[in-house]
Amino acid sequence: MPTTNVIEVERLNVAYGDFHAVRDLSFHVRRGELYALLGTNGAGKTSTLETVEGHRTATSGTVRVFGENPRDRAAVRPRMGIMLQDSGFTPDLTVAESVRLIGALTRRTDRPERVLDVVDLTRKADTKVSQLSGGEKRRLDFATAVYGGPELVFLDEPTTGLDIQSRDALWSTVDKLREGGTTVVLTTHYLEEAQQYADRIGLMHRGTFHREGTVAELTRTLPSVIRFGLPASTPVLPLDARREADGRYLVETFELQKSMSVLLRWAEDHSLELRELEAGPTRLDDVFRAIA
Repeated sequence: MPTTNVIEVERLNVAYGDFHAVRDLSFHVRRGELYALLGTNGAGKTSTLETVEGHRTATSGTVRVFGENPRDRAAVRPRMGIMLQDSGFTPDLTVAESVRLIGALTRRTDRPERVLDVVDLTRKADTKVSQLSGGEKRRLDFATAVYGGPELVFLDEPTTGLDIQSRDALWSTVDKLREGGTTVVLTTHYLEEAQQYADRIGLMHRGTFHREGTVAELTRTLPSVIRFGLPASTPVLPLDARREADGRYLVETFELQKSMSVLLRWAEDHSLELRELEAGPTRLDDVFRAIA
């Protein structure tokens, strides 16, 4: 039976001299899922990705992509699309020439016109790369990554420099790729994107995983929160709360529904308005902050 894992990493170590960037890291990415690899600064995320993409040799451990060593470019590269933070296109080439060049190098087949239409660069087909805006260059980066409909796509900070409309269009394209079975590995500083789109998240810190799991699994490790304001003179609160810098109260709870019920009943009994009331589960950025 063929493996359902597109990426398999076992006890990966990456060292630069005496410095260990990655320590005994193990994880897998299943076929068809969107896996977000996130990390604090210096966590080893870039070294991990470069090794999985085949750009770097592991110090020790095993990395397999489609069951192959990712350094075997002939076996792996045609099935893989990579959107780097900066692809470094030749400035004197046109947009269309850049797309055709990447297609030739990766040995994937597609129509450049189709790909440029997907990223709304058709009107820029004959424009030199040097004349593109920052956002247009990011869209070109994305176009070359998805050229030919690869089975696996790496997206490294894909929406940096894009306006809202372009971000929405990019994620719409990613959704369509996934409907066709494409596996996606995402890295981003926009944690709300990881929270919205990722099936699973690996959260790196100091060379290994601090936590790994679905968004729900990561966020339930911290309490939900309730925030609200009150008049200056009020009865004793029915829940443990602390006053924040803006004057509102903060309640942390692992029983959000029960705590909300208690708080609302107390407010009604005392004819009080809970001003600017907010309640919800912990967000991914709170989990990220908790690492420090």
